[in-house]
Parts: sequence; structure tokens; C-alpha cells
Amino acid sequence: MTNVLAFDYGLRRIGVAVGNPLGASTRALAPLPARDGVPDWEAVRRLLTEWAPALVLVGLPLNMDGTPSAMSERAARFARRLHGRFGIRCELVDERLSSFEARGRLRDGEQRASLDSVAACVILEGWFAGERREPG
Repeated sequence: MTNVLAFDYGLRRIGVAVGNPLGASTRALAPLPARDGVPDWEAVRRLLTEWAPALVLVGLPLNMDGTPSAMSERAARFARRLHGRFGIRCELVDERLSSFEARGRLRDGEQRASLDSVAACVILEGWFAGERREPG
């Protein structure tokens, strides 16, 4: 498999990370600005063209008990739109605690905006490690 892109969906920013499962390495990319959860679709197209992923992962924000959160349907809709617009294979991935772990990785003084892309790295690393929990 070639590259995999991961998105940490949010209403103002969407974190982005890229990785390759062969080396299980990940890299945080610049987050995408969003307006009420809607990204610049042209910027998304450029990411897909540049990284040519075989798969896109979208973090699904679930409550700690595994039930859908208020943002779950919006993240799922984002994944459906990615697939519909670009024909790319998309999977939803349980992202519980990814932002918490990402906060722990940020050093003092690092930009808050990078938190979203570090969270996308956490999602991707968990997927590479086989923590492919089915959402819900």
C-alpha cells in the first residue's frame, strides 16, 4: 500500500497527517481551515494529488462509552463527501483520546493549530499499529 492520509475533523480546522504503512511513519501536515466544518475542497484536492493516498482515514469522534457524539455525523458526512467528490476509499476510525494524546506531545510554545494535525498523526499511528477499532 502507498500513502495513507488521515483527517482529524473539526468545525474550524481539520488536522491532516500522511503516512506509509511500510515504515509505519507519520508526518503532520498543515491543518486545513474550515468554515463550519466545510474545508476548501480545492485544498483537499491538492493534498490528494500531492500525496496520492490509497486510503483516507477520517477520525470519528465517539463518546467514551462508544456512542456517537454530537460531531460523529458531521465527521461521517465529511468522509462521504471525500469519497463522493474524489472517488477515494475512506474509512472512519475511532478517534477517542487522540486529541488528549496530541496535547501531551506538543511542546510549550508550539502552535495550537498544530494540535489538530498531531491528533491526525495519532489516529494514523493507531491504525498502523493495528488498533483498527470499528466505530460504534
